Amino acid sequence: MKRFRRHGHELNRERIKQDLFQFNKTVEHGFPHQPSALAYCSSLQLMAIGSRSGAFKIYGAPEVEIMGLHEENAAVTQIHFLPEPGQLVTLLDDNSLHLWKVRKSPDGLSVLKEESHFNLKGQPGAPPSVTTITVVLPHSSGDVLFLGTEGGCVFVVEHPSLREQEERTITHEAVLQKVPDDYQSKRSLGSVEALEENPRNPHQILIGYSRGLIILWDLQTSEATHQFLGDLLESVTWQRDGRQIISSHSDGSYCQWPVSNNDRSPQPLENKVPYGPFPCKAIPKILWLTTKQRTPFIIFKGGMPRASYGDRHCISVLHGSKQIAFDFTSRVIDFFVVDEGESKSDCDEPSALLVLAEEELVAIDLKTPSWPVIQSPYLIPLHCSAITCSHHVSNIPVKLWERIIAAGNKQTSHYSTKPWPIDGGYSTVSEPPQRDLLLTGHEDGTVRFWDASGVCLKPLYKLCTVGVFVTDADHNDNLNQSGEDEWPPLRKVGSFDPYSDDPRLGIQKIHLCKYSSHLTVAGTAGQVLVLELNDEAADQEVACTLVDILQDQDTFKWKGHERLNPREEPVHFSPGFQPFVLVQCQPPAVVTSLALHSEWKLVTFGTSHGFGLYDYQQKRTVVVRCTLHPSDQLALEGPLSRVKSIKKSLRHSFRRIRGTRASGRKRAIPGNNAAKVQEANARMDREALNEMELAPVQRRIEARSAEDSFTGFVRSLYFADSFVRDGSYHGPSLWAGTNGGTIFAYAITIPSVERRMEEPVTATQVKEIQLMHRAPVVGIFILDGRGILLPEPLEAAHDLSKSPDMHGNHMLLVISEEQFKIFTLPKVSTKNKLKLTAIDGSRVRKVSVASFNSNRVEDYSENGLLVLTNLGDIQVISVPTLRSQVRYECIRKEDVSGIASCVFTKSGQGFYLISPSEFERFSVSSKWVVEPRCIIDIDEGVGTRASQQKAVQDGAVVKANSQESEDSHQMLSGMTKSEDDVRKTAEIMEHALLNDERVLLEIQSTLESDSALTDRLSFGHLDRNSKNSTGIQTPKQRMINGD
Repeated sequence: MKRFRRHGHELNRERIKQDLFQFNKTVEHGFPHQPSALAYCSSLQLMAIGSRSGAFKIYGAPEVEIMGLHEENAAVTQIHFLPEPGQLVTLLDDNSLHLWKVRKSPDGLSVLKEESHFNLKGQPGAPPSVTTITVVLPHSSGDVLFLGTEGGCVFVVEHPSLREQEERTITHEAVLQKVPDDYQSKRSLGSVEALEENPRNPHQILIGYSRGLIILWDLQTSEATHQFLGDLLESVTWQRDGRQIISSHSDGSYCQWPVSNNDRSPQPLENKVPYGPFPCKAIPKILWLTTKQRTPFIIFKGGMPRASYGDRHCISVLHGSKQIAFDFTSRVIDFFVVDEGESKSDCDEPSALLVLAEEELVAIDLKTPSWPVIQSPYLIPLHCSAITCSHHVSNIPVKLWERIIAAGNKQTSHYSTKPWPIDGGYSTVSEPPQRDLLLTGHEDGTVRFWDASGVCLKPLYKLCTVGVFVTDADHNDNLNQSGEDEWPPLRKVGSFDPYSDDPRLGIQKIHLCKYSSHLTVAGTAGQVLVLELNDEAADQEVACTLVDILQDQDTFKWKGHERLNPREEPVHFSPGFQPFVLVQCQPPAVVTSLALHSEWKLVTFGTSHGFGLYDYQQKRTVVVRCTLHPSDQLALEGPLSRVKSIKKSLRHSFRRIRGTRASGRKRAIPGNNAAKVQEANARMDREALNEMELAPVQRRIEARSAEDSFTGFVRSLYFADSFVRDGSYHGPSLWAGTNGGTIFAYAITIPSVERRMEEPVTATQVKEIQLMHRAPVVGIFILDGRGILLPEPLEAAHDLSKSPDMHGNHMLLVISEEQFKIFTLPKVSTKNKLKLTAIDGSRVRKVSVASFNSNRVEDYSENGLLVLTNLGDIQVISVPTLRSQVRYECIRKEDVSGIASCVFTKSGQGFYLISPSEFERFSVSSKWVVEPRCIIDIDEGVGTRASQQKAVQDGAVVKANSQESEDSHQMLSGMTKSEDDVRKTAEIMEHALLNDERVLLEIQSTLESDSALTDRLSFGHLDRNSKNSTGIQTPKQRMINGD
């Protein structure tokens, strides 16, 4: 009977797990890595961006995004929307053409589906260049596609069958027969560089060849009606009325040509070099847009003076006497103009210019006279400065949320008030049930606040810590700084700025208390700032407190970077978070752990040398503990001893081997006694192994030596109100865990509120625990008498959690890289443990507390530990039973930097970097899922803006499925085929990105793994090419730094 009851219990538990846990990779946040193509659909108000990984996305209004992924691992070089709404073609660098269509999935959402693909084949024996596609022109009839090639031919392909019409091919021989004889004898045509349809006559197309010849080809008569002969050609475009064409050339010039029946070979009306007379770079693309005021907009890429500004990435806009060269910090891929004019009008009405650069997307308002930048609601460059750390805060109070938004709005006054011009489609996502913040620390000393509640990661506020210190960096970010009065009239645009003048400013740890609005950030040079939110600007001096972590140890010689010097005069701080406390660790090593308790007004910080406790209300140091082991030679001697220590260890190993052999020869026992002794020793070894009682699936773990380097590296810090002295009285305590498996416990005495400013806070060490295997301590938590994790500071005071049980016995949960272990308190004795490394060989890399709500039972939830291992697996561990509930493969184990960048949320979600500019979002909870769900009304075609105003009731992305039927639960567990395809597509896209070694190297250049942090910064070595760096860089270090 017990067996049957147990079987029924297991079945019931499996059902509960299905209600609680479900793994999904949901959406990518940020800017696509290595974009390579751009397209725009004016009728549907959509744009598409392709990347070198073979993926592309269609974007519309905020939260409207649909992804397509080619099976071929080839870069997307061109994207073109077709005249039929919802269809587009993509060209890959393997010369394959793919036809895509937006379709409706069974649940009514829009998805991309590949209809067919086509490879252009040449004659047998012909070189590949003959059929290498350079230009694609979808004809307005929707029946055919024109393909220009390197060989100078124009092929015609039927749509939608993608079948070549060989009889309609426009060969270069046929063109040469139609051009003047004097041109035939002088030069060849070259490759096809441009194909443009006459906007007023669909039977005529312009064909531009690289050697400078442009012909107007009549599709009905198959003849060249006009010839235009210029210099080496880059691009051609029509004026809207079809009476003139504009060509751009490789010498930085553009020409304006008339198109009339009177002159079949006209001379240019205008030949101009905008930035001459000195040699200029080529103009790869140009647009000529007329207006009702008869003053055209001339917009072109490149054309800058080659000698002085040849390294600039510019888009120039000319309108009458006004001319500005918008200067981007990364290479320009492509651009387009949003036109508000009617299709049948003879005039253009350009309203916005959208430029896709290699690292960002910038929109410029052409209606406002000053041409300001339009703030983008998505595709924000997260990596405007390299991301160094992340911190997530769930369920932000409304008041704090509004104050952060208000401070952020004051930073965006230089943006245009014009709404985002790409507004096609509409989202079916309901309002998020809570407000979530994602904070990212950056290499330039900034902390950026993002709205992570929904599908779009929206920027809210930027904190800059540079102003506190004396550096060469310019912390007054003036994106409008320009030399518009000079020549050429440059104006810097965009926010991508990968260069940091001082890498010591880099942010390494962030902690925000959402109840007190206190924020603490710690950096690369041992600086710890405590900030408070202020709605008004202020001029104040930030007092600095030096904390000697080594406590005057004479044996240590710091050979690393110097500390940052604070400004002595008052500093002006804008509304937002303003620093009022600065703690400087000595030596100025990178801060490896950080914790804040705003109720006690205490902050604790750890480095590779020890940790300190600071009272930021009285602005005094409470306690400092040096955790360096006497054998930490690398820390004591500095980074240059790394090579010496490796040689020393190798010599020691060889000597030990030789000594063992020699001693074995010296102790040789004559006769049969030697065999008996060896047999006895072997028998004793077997008995000792048997006595260890290892489980069958467990592997033996060797204890780590106390002499291993970096044992004093502080990995975790934790505040708790618990029983640390005896079982009768509880009080504030501080817990610190090191890389050598040591846990320090301090009892803290805090004066009463009335005497808080008069009497000092004191801390006394009461416990020191040494783990047997000396594995690094990744996390420390305390459970109350009910076995529930203690709430965050001020959480119970704000009635957002139940008050902890302070009557029962508390338990200490220690999470090392190898195992989870629960101890009783105040007497530290082992109560329960879970061996992780011994079972599957994995090691814990990240751990966080999460709450999992049932998607069927409204009031049922379970708390657990979200664990990420070095194998990239996500596990949920129950507390306090320490049982593994579920396990999912999330990140590739080779993606070390992706694992290092992972951050969890309190609701069972997470983020990690799949490229330097993109976060992948995932969810382990079956209730909280954030994913794009959008509809593009293809049937309506033009007029989707009106359809966006629909009140959509179905399907929320951020959903709280509280009471679902069994059928709906089964539908959630077993997805439809289309949903499954979307999931696979997302996984394949991430796999395609991570298969590129360049992507992995770029991610590694922005993030620090624990070992890399220790090697490079913790022990006095800063391997950056800066004036303050010392030491020699290895090739591996240069690879990690991205140098």
